[in-house]
Amino acid sequence: MSTPDAKRASYELLVAQVRSVLEGERDWIANLSQFSALVHQSVPDLNWAGFYLARGEELVVGPFQGKVACVRIPFSKGVCGACARSREIQLVEDVHAFPGHIACDSASNSELVLPVVVGDRLVAVFDLDSPLTARFDAEDARGFAEAVAALAAGTDWP
Repeated sequence: MSTPDAKRASYELLVAQVRSVLEGERDWIANLSQFSALVHQSVPDLNWAGFYLARGEELVVGPFQGKVACVRIPFSKGVCGACARSREIQLVEDVHAFPGHIACDSASNSELVLPVVVGDRLVAVFDLDSPLTARFDAEDARGFAEAVAALAAGTDWP
């Protein structure tokens, strides 16, 4: 297990990599695709990393890395829906204990979902699933929030 300082340093590196990979490119599909691939390749113990795009009162699957996913998620259901509804980070140590959890992949045991807000508009949520219970903590939430903020700022959104 890594120390808090090592984990913080790994997220500083991830944010620098995000900025580097996205430098000079503002297309939202390209950037979400690259971001998902970078996270999935560089962050250990993930089985899914990707975006659900806000469309009305539901989320529609967007660029991701991992197994085939649920296509549409109402704001009223699941961890991603809770994130979209509240616009707050959802850190779930055990998805099986989360009321209304949607099991797109039965191998997922913990989840971290972050809102992607541009101005005052929710454009997407970034969803991370892990086969490990309690894979994510407050430092992961902070680090990914910074990475998502770098993505949001460097992207032209529809």
